Amino acid sequence: MWLQKEICLKPRTRGFHLITDELLRELPELRDFKVGMMNIFIMHTSASLTLNENADPTVRLDFENYFNRAVQENEPYYLHQDEGPDDLPAHIKSSLLGSSLNIPIADGRPRLGTWQGIYLCEHRNHGGSRRIVVTMQGE
Repeated sequence: MWLQKEICLKPRTRGFHLITDELLRELPELRDFKVGMMNIFIMHTSASLTLNENADPTVRLDFENYFNRAVQENEPYYLHQDEGPDDLPAHIKSSLLGSSLNIPIADGRPRLGTWQGIYLCEHRNHGGSRRIVVTMQGE
């Protein structure tokens, strides 16, 4: 069985946001899969997805602080600044983290580790709502 669904996430502020529960609420069909794979793809170039700590919110703050230092705004060598100083850094951060995740499905649930959660990594100051395509295959 195959299923593909587009999900629109609510707008979020810049930072790393745990979206596991929001995604699962939008995927009631997931319970029909006994075993399979789920691909989660973000349809944007200035936000990304990653999988990490789901319990301690300071991890998400540390991620944001790290990436803001590693990929700083207003560098004099940036050519692409059409939408402001956070524009090119957002694209770089998105490329570093990636635009998709592959997660196994078991017994109608994503087969995540105990402390794993799905993050939306919002790299723009005002990114707006974000669209996610989830494709599932299994039985």
